[in-house]
Amino acid sequence: MLESIHLKNVGPAPEMSMELAQRLNLITGDNGLGKSFLLDVAWWALTRKWPHDLNPKLTLGFPARPTEIKTPATIGFRVKAKAKSVDYQSTYAQRDQAWLGRAGRPWNSGLVLYAHADGGFAVWDPARNYWKKQGNADIQERLAGYVFSPKDVWDGLVVDVLGKPTTVCNGLLADWASWIRERGDTALRMQKVLERLSPEGEPIAVGPLVRLSVDDARDIPSIRTPYAGAVAILHASSGIRRIAGLAYMLLWSWNEHLRASELRGEAPTRQVVLLFDELESHLHPRWQRTILRSLLHVAESLHEEASVQLIAATHSPMVLASAEPFFDAEKDAWFDLDLDWKNVVLQRRPFVSRGDISNWLTSQAFDLKCARSLEAETAIERALAVLREKAPSRKALDEADKALHQAGLPDIDPFWIRWGSFIEERTKGANKSRPRGQKK
Repeated sequence: MLESIHLKNVGPAPEMSMELAQRLNLITGDNGLGKSFLLDVAWWALTRKWPHDLNPKLTLGFPARPTEIKTPATIGFRVKAKAKSVDYQSTYAQRDQAWLGRAGRPWNSGLVLYAHADGGFAVWDPARNYWKKQGNADIQERLAGYVFSPKDVWDGLVVDVLGKPTTVCNGLLADWASWIRERGDTALRMQKVLERLSPEGEPIAVGPLVRLSVDDARDIPSIRTPYAGAVAILHASSGIRRIAGLAYMLLWSWNEHLRASELRGEAPTRQVVLLFDELESHLHPRWQRTILRSLLHVAESLHEEASVQLIAATHSPMVLASAEPFFDAEKDAWFDLDLDWKNVVLQRRPFVSRGDISNWLTSQAFDLKCARSLEAETAIERALAVLREKAPSRKALDEADKALHQAGLPDIDPFWIRWGSFIEERTKGANKSRPRGQKK
């Protein structure tokens, strides 16, 4: 379990600290301010390896580097292993181009699953990915983690083990087809996970195994749709494939952990950390407003005897609004990255229910001036400037009114009431000031 992160001279800010909550941690902020970077650091803190170091095919997850080369850089963090909290600090050695720290396996004793924004995943398993300390050196006994590109998730992961290419995961297509053929508990669990992760009222239903063509001998899982019967999962929408990949990785990582723990004669882990970048990626708003709660429910159901911590970055006001019914300040937190006078600042903000989702757009999470189009926002600002004038000309009124209509401001927009009242008041005033009998 990750309890805190403290960074100096690394990342978008000179210094940054996070005191994480035990269950849910949401991270918001504009593009380029460091949300994905914080998730990469969280993964590194829990596993001591950067994703790209374990799978060079990735286009993300590169090792962090100091912002100022000649200034000392540190990554500090605190993890909770079983009942003990341990502080750790790593410094960057410029000459070695590496982060240095205490030898030995990571203190984290839980399962870690990192969902990348591009559909790839990374998994660290305390029963399979570990090493031991011998003197002052780390002796690698197992792989340091499993890092999947989006293609690896579907087709399987092959890594080098002692100089020999070794398949460590068969991939979604082969494993899911095998589960369906066996008609066992895993196939049933996959079905239930997909149903739970589905949007309200539209559960994903598993169809029969199908073939893509006469030249492809693979049996491909399918899903049932109301418009075309059974559709091969490879032909499904990006959103459904994203959810299918997530469901598979949740099941695969936990199944493999249980098997490895049994072989080692150990009890399964009691801690699970989920890192999720762009939780809403490819999902319709109807899906976005249920995915957070569903993901927590699935994780807690799979890991009944383990505590689950979720750290997720999002750009979606739907996701934040969806947390309102169950957000608990005692075990949940919201962190926001902002740009303050060219400096990136990370703040833990109080989570306040805002009701209407549009209110989240104008909150500190997204900093929009209004929940309208940019053209409508500009037209309203122009109209407000006219309202503030003591004696606006008829020309200024007409131009502002024309801009409001050209911006496509709908008839039901509440601003029309204010604007109409102002125009009516000005019109009455103009009529009263004219000499009796003068025409308009």
